[in-house]
Amino acid sequence: PALLQMSGSQPQVGRGVPCLRCRGMCTGFEPHSWRKICKSCKCSQEEHSLSSELEDDRKIGRLLSDSKYSTLTARLKGGDGVRIYKRNRMIVTNPNISGKDPTFDTITYEWAPPGLAQKLAMQYMELIPKELQPVAGTDGAFHRRRRLTRQLPLYDQDPAQCRGLAEGEQKLMEEFVKKYKAEALGVGEVALPGQGGGGKEEGKPQDKSVDSGKATESPNGALESAPAAGHYRCEACKQAVPGDCPVVYADRAGYSRQWHPACFVCCRCAEPLVDLIYFWKSGAAWCGRHYCESLRPRCAGCDEIIFSEDYQQAEGLAWHKKHFACLECETLLTGKPFSLANTSLLCTTCSQSR
Repeated sequence: PALLQMSGSQPQVGRGVPCLRCRGMCTGFEPHSWRKICKSCKCSQEEHSLSSELEDDRKIGRLLSDSKYSTLTARLKGGDGVRIYKRNRMIVTNPNISGKDPTFDTITYEWAPPGLAQKLAMQYMELIPKELQPVAGTDGAFHRRRRLTRQLPLYDQDPAQCRGLAEGEQKLMEEFVKKYKAEALGVGEVALPGQGGGGKEEGKPQDKSVDSGKATESPNGALESAPAAGHYRCEACKQAVPGDCPVVYADRAGYSRQWHPACFVCCRCAEPLVDLIYFWKSGAAWCGRHYCESLRPRCAGCDEIIFSEDYQQAEGLAWHKKHFACLECETLLTGKPFSLANTSLLCTTCSQSR
C-alpha cells in the first residue's frame, strides 16, 4: 500500500551549493542582499537548489494552514508550533522474479495524491509524462522541487521573507494572503469521473461529453448516435475521458468539471500545477506565482509583489523604486538612461562594458 511519510532532511547550507545552470563555473551560492539571485553567477536561487525537503514541507504547510485545506497539514511533535505539509510519499514494491532467487524492486514517489488506493494513484502517475513523475532520484523529482520554488515562493505568503515592503505595507500583504486563502487557494482532488467530492454534483448534472440519449447532427445533415452515457470531457483539451481513468477535480471550479492529470496546468504558464495546488480566478486555474501577479505587479528586481502604489514601470515590467537599479553596479536608475535585456537592468556604463 501507499505509505504516508514525513520528510525530515536537514536544510542545505546556502553558501557552497553549486549552480546547476553554470555547471561548475559557479562554485557556490553567494546571496545578494535583496535580489533573489547569486552575486557570483547572477542565477536564481532555484538554480542552486537550496531548499531542503523539510523547508519545502514547512512552506506548503504554512500556505495550507488557516485555510480549508489545513487537514493536509500537521503539527510536528516538539516543533515550534508551525504546521507542516503531510506530503504523501508512495513506496511501490514489485517482485523481480527474473533471477534465481526472487528479489524486490522498490520505487519511491516523492509525492502522490493523498487519500487514494495505490492502484488509482499508480494510474494517475501513468497519465503524467514520465519525465515529470516525481520518482526519487530522477529528473521528475528534481523538476517537482523546481516548480515548488517557482510557483509558490515563500515571499508570496510570508511578509517576514520580504525585503521590498515599506513601513505600513506588511498589513496590506497579510490581508492579501488572507484573502487569497479564503477565495482562491485550492488543492486538486484525484478521483474517477463522476466521483469527485464523494460524488457531489453541487445541484447540477455532471457535464457529460454529450447529452445522454440525444442524437447529434453530422456536417452532412445525417443523425449520428450519441456515445454511451458516462463519458466525461476534460475541461482543458475537451477530449472525452473514459470512466475508468482518474481525473483531477478542483472544488472551486465545481464538480461538473474535470481535467486529465496532464492537463491540470496553470492557464498562464502552462506548467503542471505542483502537488495539484491551484488558485482559481476568472474560470481558470492558476499557479500561485501568476495568480498573485494577476492582482498586483511583481518587482523585476527582487521578485516580490509590490504593495506600494508608487513604483517604477518600463517596457511592461515593474520595480520597487528602491530596486530600479543596475544589475552590475547597483546605481539607482530613476531618471537616468538605462538598457533592459530580458529583466536585466543596466546603466549605460555597465551595458557598454559587457
